Amino acid sequence: MLGVATAVLVVVQARLITDVVVGAFQRGLTVADLAPTLAALALVVVIRALVVWGAEWAAARTGAKAKSELRSAVMTALVVEGRGSDASPTATATLVTRGVDALDGYFSRYLPQLVLAVIVPVVIVAVVLGQDLLSAVVIAVTLPLIPLFMVLVGMYTRGRVERQWDALSRLSGQFLDFVQGLPTLMVFGRAKAQATALREGGERYRSMTMGVLRVSFLSSLVLELLAAVAVALVAVEIGLRLVSGGLTLSTGLFILILAPEAYLPLRLVGVHYHAAAEGLGVADEVFVLLEQQPADESAPHTLTAMPEMVGARIEFHEAMVVHPGRELPSLQPITMSILPGQCLAIVGVSGAGKSTLLAVLAGERATSSGVIEILGADGTRTDLRDIDPVGWSRQIVLVEQRLHLVDADDLTNVAPSVRSVVVSADPLADDARIRRALEAVDLAAALDARNDPVGATTKVTALSSGQQRRVALARADLRDAAVVLLDEPTAAIDPQTEQIVVAMLRRWRDEGRTVIVVAHRPAVLDVADAVVRLDVASAPLEGAPVSDLPLRDVLGVGW
Repeated sequence: MLGVATAVLVVVQARLITDVVVGAFQRGLTVADLAPTLAALALVVVIRALVVWGAEWAAARTGAKAKSELRSAVMTALVVEGRGSDASPTATATLVTRGVDALDGYFSRYLPQLVLAVIVPVVIVAVVLGQDLLSAVVIAVTLPLIPLFMVLVGMYTRGRVERQWDALSRLSGQFLDFVQGLPTLMVFGRAKAQATALREGGERYRSMTMGVLRVSFLSSLVLELLAAVAVALVAVEIGLRLVSGGLTLSTGLFILILAPEAYLPLRLVGVHYHAAAEGLGVADEVFVLLEQQPADESAPHTLTAMPEMVGARIEFHEAMVVHPGRELPSLQPITMSILPGQCLAIVGVSGAGKSTLLAVLAGERATSSGVIEILGADGTRTDLRDIDPVGWSRQIVLVEQRLHLVDADDLTNVAPSVRSVVVSADPLADDARIRRALEAVDLAAALDARNDPVGATTKVTALSSGQQRRVALARADLRDAAVVLLDEPTAAIDPQTEQIVVAMLRRWRDEGRTVIVVAHRPAVLDVADAVVRLDVASAPLEGAPVSDLPLRDVLGVGW
């Protein structure tokens, strides 16, 4: 309806302008005589402006609604259905935020203009055909040239936009890694080198963006040139026929006014296509994500109750993790048994799968093959994949290398206090238990100096990185979980904090908790009852070696 209304208004406006001009210069009519026609022309112009404004308003609202529904569908697929687990967090975040927002130009401008580009030229050609056959043929023959060149330019532009989007995704990931690893980089004096690499990535993205803009401007020039040449052809043939008397002035002027309106929608489609090109590239990734098989449908199983972890063993049987789309496994097939109350240290070079192993035990990632079983004290065996994840999360606590100190009750989480972070492990804990947990990590004295015994007003952002590490340990201690997982707890901390971490490991082990820690520091390795070394996959899955649990004295780890 919008396209038909726009086409009708264009034709009526052209007819009224023709009547005004021809009546003024050929028939000798005065302004008073042309007053009704001028009033009608003004009314048509106002109506056309209102239609254009209303169309843009409706398109903007529709585009906002479509983006909201699409973002909701993407979040449901990621969070609820577990799709897209192979993508990096930074790429996913960029896709959900900047990526979906890039579809605004596609929904609010490109699609409405595409409808007009289909309807308006057809209506105008039909009207011109009723006035003059030759002019209609010229317009009909030259109209396809614009879509043809649009396709050629669009194919080239699409490739550049996809490379621009890839550069933006890499830059986002690089920036996030830089910010998260800044303390470690400062310790080893590599912050300036990484800042230089980040600056070079930004320069590459800037260069790609400017390249896309250059192509957009040049393509607009090509389309304008084609439209100008086509209108010129119509004007030439009309002018020649007016001179020879083969066409009346009223008909010729009417066609000349309508001719540019036939090419305008196609030119605007080309302009809006470049504005929506980034969104079109993102849409492909969004729909690929939405079309993925949900994780719960690929491996359905019945959840069982949480087994008793006191005196339970954790057994790995050829457990392996392979990220989708990768040829090599992130975690090589491993067979081992973790005894209750044992402190197990995991060592290995970067990329060997240490963090992946902890993520599997924490229930954040499933194994691709093999089995992880919980062997209870009564001899019952339970597959980890069959355990209720809510019950398992209550029996296990993970202290990550990159700390996430959040307040579970504050959704804004701008600057949580020490107490709110620690008590998130057990909302029913009183101040006495919180105080004991803070004393265990030697953080009570620092809080007493602030006249804040349990950290109720002290923000975690006001603490040093070592003190924040102690807050994370206090939170893990308050959880009183049967299994404690730690990923590089001594990374980028001072010797005093390292001694506190080692003391906490000894205490947890003596209390009968199972402690699994990723570490390379000698002080941590000395606490371990056993050490397992993980290897990096160097060959495809076929014939991949199996990693058994070696004894510490066999490893020859230098500590």
